[in-house]
Amino acid sequence: MTTNVVDVSRSPHASLRPVPIENVKLEGGFMGRWLTVVAEKAIPHQYKMLEEHERLDRFRWASGKISRKPKTSFYPFDDTDVYKWLEACGYVLAWPDLEESKSRELRGLVKQVIDEVVAAQDSDGYLFTEHKGREGERWKSLTFDHELYCAGHLIQAAIALHRSINEEKLFNAARGFADLIANTFNPEGIRGVPGHPEVEMALVELYRETNDRAYLNTAAFFINERGKGLLEVKGSPTFLESAEYMMYHVLGGLEYFIDHKPIRELTEIVGHAVRSLYLNCGVTDLYMETGEQALLDVMNRLWEDFVYRKMYVTGAAGSRYISESFGDRYELPNERAYAETCAAIANFMWNWRMFLATGNAKHVDVMESTFYNAILSGISLDGTKYFYMNPLAVFKEYTREPWFQCACCPPNVARLIASLPGYFYCVVDDGIYVNLYNSSRARVSYREMELEIVQETKYPWNGEVKLTLHMPEPLSFKIYLRIPGWCDGAVVNVDGRIFKPKSSTYLPIMRKWKDGDVIKVAFPMPVKLTASHPYVRNNISQVAIKRGPIVYCLEEIDNPVDIRNIVLSDDIRFTAKYRGDLLDGVVVVAGNAYYVKEWGENYPLYFPIEKLQVRARRIRLTAIPYYAWANRKPGKMMIWIPLAEWLKIRRKPSKRSKQRRK
Repeated sequence: MTTNVVDVSRSPHASLRPVPIENVKLEGGFMGRWLTVVAEKAIPHQYKMLEEHERLDRFRWASGKISRKPKTSFYPFDDTDVYKWLEACGYVLAWPDLEESKSRELRGLVKQVIDEVVAAQDSDGYLFTEHKGREGERWKSLTFDHELYCAGHLIQAAIALHRSINEEKLFNAARGFADLIANTFNPEGIRGVPGHPEVEMALVELYRETNDRAYLNTAAFFINERGKGLLEVKGSPTFLESAEYMMYHVLGGLEYFIDHKPIRELTEIVGHAVRSLYLNCGVTDLYMETGEQALLDVMNRLWEDFVYRKMYVTGAAGSRYISESFGDRYELPNERAYAETCAAIANFMWNWRMFLATGNAKHVDVMESTFYNAILSGISLDGTKYFYMNPLAVFKEYTREPWFQCACCPPNVARLIASLPGYFYCVVDDGIYVNLYNSSRARVSYREMELEIVQETKYPWNGEVKLTLHMPEPLSFKIYLRIPGWCDGAVVNVDGRIFKPKSSTYLPIMRKWKDGDVIKVAFPMPVKLTASHPYVRNNISQVAIKRGPIVYCLEEIDNPVDIRNIVLSDDIRFTAKYRGDLLDGVVVVAGNAYYVKEWGENYPLYFPIEKLQVRARRIRLTAIPYYAWANRKPGKMMIWIPLAEWLKIRRKPSKRSKQRRK
């Protein structure tokens, strides 16, 4: 069995081939803890929610097992909550260390759910519960109906289970739906595109699984047809009050759907963040199969626009509540950040594909930052509560929820975390890439030899990493070691040979490796203050605290003052200490800061700058990892902290300073 989220083993224009999930065992550590949380808490909890919120009843209603259409599940895309949950189960079942009893139990539950799903499928392969019994509605409203979006998630779930446990029933159902789509959407059939992209990457992956080129051609058709205005909702005097027409224009028209320009002509990443990033996943997948340079060129343009002008410091995407869109360049509000969990996951997914296509370390840098910050913030430490939006500042009560009416995020974060082992290593003709760091054991097949790589580390809390190779006989090849973009001054020691590589690169270490060889890596992890581009107006004269890949925040429970009144000096000295008793184990950052006394409800809203004279006292600031906030009790939180330099702070002089003046 080989379970890869993206299997490019036969893709002619991919630069790397991932080591499958089955071959990588995470042995505890930071990521290993999250795998346990997903398997033991999130997946059982989400199954319970699927039942309580009638997601599975949609399929029972569509198959005729129950007569009442569910009332608590009414979005046309609710089917995908079930599909993403199934996909997460597929990855869990691929883990090499999953206990046999737990595997049997999960397989049984998966089989029950698959039976409900497949029973709802029409004889011609169509499977979309919202239109059950209304065949005339098929493909009538591609703009807002989610038939193709649901099909994409069905296909991805089926592939995950097919790869991990050789499951055939759901796989055949997904192929039946894919065949219907391929026969319906083509130059001689319906010339339409999905209102919500997703099916494009799913169809490419189905092509990789089956070698049936019809699926690749259909994915290319959807991508090539996009940008011709096919999703436009047109109005008329009798149509102006239509909810669909009004919604279309409120959301932003064709740009919201990324249907305003052909793909190859795009110069700016726009529209609904999840739609846009999922579309980019499909385009990048298509490039790896066809090698069309124009597709890679546009992906590089959009990546630079996103990462350098529209991405939050956490890796989150989407600044606007209305339309869940990116917004303008440098439009990155903190308190009003939409930053949907699904958009962060889509960012991770796209960068994985870009890395497979190019081998560039910058893409794994984005994946890492997004995972540790924007994705993990979307799930509670116990795996049973979730954020839909992930603001970077909160000054009123905001808590995670066990489920949502629109519940796309919970199963999405579960499937992402469950797939983590599949991103650690890649193979190329001349060597092996080490992408991520966590205590683990990996079996890597290289040149007809199976070798083992053992990682020992406390990353991301500690930058020391030890890699030990075990192999049956010596072999010459390169180990490409990722040097994270956040790291300055990395030192790599191989049998006394010292390397001092640059950040955001892969260090190629060429030698004749033998059993027992050790690579020792030291990634310095000082606490750093991070500034943003001056055009990000919300962050002027403010800084964020980072240590390693982790973004920190101030939470009210740790700082018993109004945290809005805390300011920093740019020469602040921090301490970093691991606290195993706090938030399931985190490194806490502390340092001296100022607390401004006057600010509050009675302070003038506007005033002459020369009158800006405030009094402040020293306090001890405590910062925790952003992903872990809101796991204790509701309260204020913020990432970006004002600098003291712009304030004329009057402090009572100390006795020592008085003596120096004398």
